Amino acid sequence: MASYIPVPFADVGKASNDLLGKDFPVGQTKFEVKTVAPNGVTFNVLGNQDNKSGAINGELKTKYVDFKNGLTVTEAWTTGNVLTTQIELENKVAKGLKFDVTGGFLPSEGKKNAKVGVQYKQLGFNSRAYVDLFKGPTFTGDVVVGRDGFLVGGDVAYDVGAAKVSRFAAAAGYTAPEYSVALHAQNSFKVFSASYYHRINADLEAGGKAVWDAKAEKGPKTPVALEVGAKLYLDRDAFVKAKVNNAGVLGLGYTQALRKGVKVSIAGLFDTTKLDQPAHKLGLSFVFEA
Repeated sequence: MASYIPVPFADVGKASNDLLGKDFPVGQTKFEVKTVAPNGVTFNVLGNQDNKSGAINGELKTKYVDFKNGLTVTEAWTTGNVLTTQIELENKVAKGLKFDVTGGFLPSEGKKNAKVGVQYKQLGFNSRAYVDLFKGPTFTGDVVVGRDGFLVGGDVAYDVGAAKVSRFAAAAGYTAPEYSVALHAQNSFKVFSASYYHRINADLEAGGKAVWDAKAEKGPKTPVALEVGAKLYLDRDAFVKAKVNNAGVLGLGYTQALRKGVKVSIAGLFDTTKLDQPAHKLGLSFVFEA
């Protein structure tokens, strides 16, 4: 494996994070509809109800892509009356260069935010930089370099108003066709983690993650959190997932494609140390695509 375009800093270790985090819609009932208009505009309606409080939240999102000019416009409106617009321009000024402008507005409170960003990626290199104009302003930048499957990167946030570094992190990893490993030092080197992902065969995947929080050393909680999980494809339309952590919480999930464009997921989190108590969470998710 020679030079390649490495993933952005936020996606280092993504395979294991997706294995352990996705397809477990616990504690809520989720409904999502995705459609594409003849002119190429994508509509996405997302709604979810919290099983405990009964609160319902939703979002309507539209996305227009002009592939010829590298332009993408995304607009969203939530039930909290938050309006968001994102404009992206990619590979127009130079190959591998993308500009990103995102703005948000909450009319009821007069709150607003705006971010201006740029990303540049080439073989062996991927870098992003953003400026949050109304918070600080704050500059955030990250860079990842990679070759022959190895990658290393860093991330930093600088508060211009306070003239200080507010956050920094680092990551390293290795990716092969069948497996990947990643190491992270986050929260200004206060939280450290190691993760792995392994595609054992076409039907079975496994992974795990260990996180050490330096602050937990001084408290009653276990300083190291360990979680392992697996995903098994039953056939081309269904799969099951299972995960468990060192606190004794067991997660189980089942996803079934009922037909083309229709998918349902059922999941639960069960505290095996309190099986006789109502400490468990269940969830359901429906996704429709057309």
